[in-house]
Amino acid sequence: MNKKINFYSVIIGTELLNGRRTDAHFPFLNKELLNRGWEHKASFVIEDDPKLMLEIFNLIKSDKNSVMFCFGGIGATPDDFTRVVAAKAFTDEKMEFHEDAKQRIIEQFCDEAYPYRINMAYLPVGAKLLKNVVNNVAGFYLEDRFFFTPGFPSMSQSMVIEALEKLYPKNIVKYRKTITINSSENDLISSMERIPSHLDFSSLPKIIGEQRRVVLSLAGYDKDEVDIYFQLFIDFCKTNKMYYELRDIFEQNI
Repeated sequence: MNKKINFYSVIIGTELLNGRRTDAHFPFLNKELLNRGWEHKASFVIEDDPKLMLEIFNLIKSDKNSVMFCFGGIGATPDDFTRVVAAKAFTDEKMEFHEDAKQRIIEQFCDEAYPYRINMAYLPVGAKLLKNVVNNVAGFYLEDRFFFTPGFPSMSQSMVIEALEKLYPKNIVKYRKTITINSSENDLISSMERIPSHLDFSSLPKIIGEQRRVVLSLAGYDKDEVDIYFQLFIDFCKTNKMYYELRDIFEQNI
């Protein structure tokens, strides 16, 4: 069975929560993941609160299959906490000036790199860099799965693509089957309960006039396994003389 990778996004910015700005990170990342056959496990939009940030990072770290994209808070102003909090969560608070990151900042800003901008090169120990196509101040990542990018989409989006292309370019294709049944969800729960938790399963009820319908979708990497458990719903429909429509296709988590 293919190992499932759980993608998380953490979007940091009080200005998003108070309505001064609109988030562009989630839709961009989500689209890029889906295009490669991946999908989100969860997404968090949080304020610039170091305690909350640390709790979220630790939560994500506790998932051994997690991959995280974090947006915002890696600048040089007093409210940019991400670099320090990342070190607390992932490197036992150990930080160092990354020589390559320092050199990029100096090349970009010359004398104006000091005294503040240079601090953006003070990163958790072991950090690798992501290229900033706008101003050459690098993003960074840890353990090939925890990625930290700026809050500006013009900078972060190319970093997301760089990271995915390098380390998570393509998931294997899932096999998905979909059935629409003239029934309520309640009638199908006993069959739903028999579906293994590692298979992707969804149930979407619809009401058209007085007619109740439910669209069931089942997906996994093992076609035979999906077929076996999907047959439960077909058998139920045949036994109870319920109308149904089928669709099955190889697709990328859509």
